[in-house]
Formats: sequence, structure tokens, C-alpha cells
Amino acid sequence: QVQLVESGGGLVQPGGSLRLSCAVSGSIFSIYAMGWYRQAPGKQRELVAASSSGGSTHYAESVEGRFTISRDNAKNTVYLQMNSLKPEDTAVYYCNAMLVVVAGGRPLDAWGQGTLVTVSS
Repeated sequence: QVQLVESGGGLVQPGGSLRLSCAVSGSIFSIYAMGWYRQAPGKQRELVAASSSGGSTHYAESVEGRFTISRDNAKNTVYLQMNSLKPEDTAVYYCNAMLVVVAGGRPLDAWGQGTLVTVSS
């Protein structure tokens, strides 16, 4: 069984920083794309940042230049460094991974349980 476990959320003042981590565990053959999404109260879930297996990255315009996504493929872990946080960054952040559990298997879209980030003074 594949699990994605996030950590690193919490309360931070505007202008502060947080680092989220997401570790993928279980029987996995390969992980393709990994990313972070967020959902603020009353809003739809949106993509924040994504990282392909080849190393390319993509960011939402609202976080470009402030957030950095990185991966440690040896540890099956993805990180999100968040700097210059704003109140509008407040949301539940979800980790996502596109992976296969066996060679030639159908890609699975796996999600973490979410971690709350609150930016407030």
C-alpha cells in the first residue's frame, strides 16, 4: 500500500518561511511527477508547484519566485520551501505523486492527507 505523509505545516507570520516535506512509502516501482496542491476555505484545490522525473519544475504564478519545489529521489521525498509567505497562502497543502507500483503497471495518482499552513500575524 502506497502512502504519502506530509509534514512541516503550521502557523507563521507574514513574510516568514516554512518547509513542507512529503515522503512516499510502500511498494513502488517508479515515481513520475510529484507536486504540491493547496485548497483554501471556500476555494477549489489548485496546483502550487510540480516537479517531473526529469527535473523540470512548474509553479503557479502566485508563488513564482517565493516557493521552491525539490525532490530527493533516493528518499522518495518531495519538498516545498515557502518564503515570503502571505496571508493568501493560507490553505491546506496536499502532496501528490504520479507513480507505478510494478513495472508496466497503470500509473496511480496518489495523495497525502494534507497539512495546514496558516499565515497570520
